[in-house]
Amino acid sequence: MKVLAALALLGSAAAFAPQQAAKASTALNAFETELGVQPPLGFYDPLMLLKNADQERFDRLRYVELKHGRIAQLAFLGHLWTSAGIRLPGYLSKVEDLRFEDVPAGLAALEKIPIEGISQIFFFVGFLELAIWRQNEGSFPGDFSPGTGFPVGFLGNPTEEEKIDLRAKELNQGRAAMMGILALMVHEKLDGNPYIFFDPATWGSS
Repeated sequence: MKVLAALALLGSAAAFAPQQAAKASTALNAFETELGVQPPLGFYDPLMLLKNADQERFDRLRYVELKHGRIAQLAFLGHLWTSAGIRLPGYLSKVEDLRFEDVPAGLAALEKIPIEGISQIFFFVGFLELAIWRQNEGSFPGDFSPGTGFPVGFLGNPTEEEKIDLRAKELNQGRAAMMGILALMVHEKLDGNPYIFFDPATWGSS
């Protein structure tokens, strides 16, 4: 929590910092019209990651942000799903007589899953990263649509304006999911109760 408080103070201090040199300010202003610059924060770069950055640098950071946001959305849904008690049927490891239902939710699962299972996850994610979900060169950051092994992209046939709106929503949802899964992990370590407003484990119970 001390680390989170320090980061909050850092962000606040950056908001009231003196104006930088004209060159740096001009470079930052170049990104103030980019997708994702939305109320209430507007253009928000407290760590100055875009100071003196070019378009290539911005696109790379946006690509990473989108990917982290997508992973965080899956992580949050997975945490919610397993916390509600939903599991795959059968065995995770017959050798260790370990069923999927024996694996706890959250970070505690890492202590229960055998190293062979962790290795499979690691190499599968690496395969997706290197061979399947690759950036479409010449398109916007995060576009994995062409030439991939899995169907990804927009559903239906949205207009260009609708595509921009959908991309903005994805950015916001990804940012919220990154904060959400981080909060779940922090609360799980603090008191073992990641959900402070409701308990998914009680869903479906009478």
